[in-house]
Amino acid sequence: MATSFLDLGVIAPLQTALNNLAITTPTDIQQKAIPELFTSKKDVVALAKTGSGKTVAFGVPLLQLIDRTNPTIQAVILVPTRELGQQIHANITAFASELPEVTAAVICGGVPIKPQIERLTKSTQIVVATPGRLIDLMKRGAINIKNANYLVLDEADEMVTSLKDGLDEIVAAMPNNRRTFLFSATMPGAIKQLIQKYMSKNPIHIEADMETIGHQGITHEYVVVEPIEKLDVLMHFLNSRMGERGIIFCKTKAAVNKLAKNLAIHKFSSGALHGSLSQPIRDRIMGQFREGHIDILVATDLAARGIDVKEITYVVNYHLPEFYDMYVHRSGRTARAGATGYALTILQQEEVKEIPEFEEELGISFSAFAKANPQQLEDNNTLLWAKKIFKTKPNRDLNPALVQKIHTIFHHLTKEELIDKLLAQKVSS
Repeated sequence: MATSFLDLGVIAPLQTALNNLAITTPTDIQQKAIPELFTSKKDVVALAKTGSGKTVAFGVPLLQLIDRTNPTIQAVILVPTRELGQQIHANITAFASELPEVTAAVICGGVPIKPQIERLTKSTQIVVATPGRLIDLMKRGAINIKNANYLVLDEADEMVTSLKDGLDEIVAAMPNNRRTFLFSATMPGAIKQLIQKYMSKNPIHIEADMETIGHQGITHEYVVVEPIEKLDVLMHFLNSRMGERGIIFCKTKAAVNKLAKNLAIHKFSSGALHGSLSQPIRDRIMGQFREGHIDILVATDLAARGIDVKEITYVVNYHLPEFYDMYVHRSGRTARAGATGYALTILQQEEVKEIPEFEEELGISFSAFAKANPQQLEDNNTLLWAKKIFKTKPNRDLNPALVQKIHTIFHHLTKEELIDKLLAQKVSS
């Protein structure tokens, strides 16, 4: 197999850009997909685990395949979420850093459409889009994809619902001889139907690292809790991972908001992400997470799709996912780019019977996580209480005379004596 991007036929400017991004050795999916995209005229279906480098696998060939002297749209990349769209656009722009003539735009919903319409009046060769916003712009006559010879469906398994109604319209506006590249981490029946309907009769099928679809390098564990202790067990786990970065998945937006509020109350460095938040808020939270200003992201499944942050060391399933492939995408947020990772699933007793089914379907093994005992949970709550006091900002609006009287009461105590008395009060309360 090829050991460098030069071996795969990647041109020098793209090699330089990749090297500047510390991308020097092709992953399995890149080694298998890039030559096919370069040399074949067929459609390609690529199945590869989350975090295996799919964006490079289709992004680099697109940049080399398009006519860089032609300012019109030649490639459309469809994605399921705004966050993934913005991320792929940033990646494409970075890959093209040594190709100044290449232009790309991102058009996703949730943000004002007028700036996107204005952007599309300028040279644009590659468009990254969510299906709904692309169709909206097409209906307005603001975008022309009739010369787009390449269609990429990224994270296709998460786009099935949004593609059902819109792909007919998008495909009809593109040339009949276009090439379609479909990339996915799982291959449910709906995707197979999509392949039959919209791709050539004999597309090239590529699979990379799929023997262990549950992800190599990830330790999978579960812990069984009573409903009343679920939050305390999570808090104990998070305290044991202080300073590390992770994502906690919840089933619903309401659950995300509730849990994020509890984490904030206990002074964890965290933020919430779900589809009902405005785009500026989502961008701010994601920016804080990417840049390391917050350590924990509490998110719904769709909102967290496509998050590529290499330093994520753990994932917590606060609720068991409904589908097997959803577990793949959740756990795939960790152990990216060859790193190791950890996935903890918090279960109630009646859910334990589902673990063997996940193991059989995904080809992974779960171990039982050693749950903290009641004393450890109580001790942890005391630590959280102390941390809350430490991080509480002084109230400067209190009556100065009252503050002075309080100081008088405590002034003769040492720090150690004051802490001892606070702890005694906390334990007896």
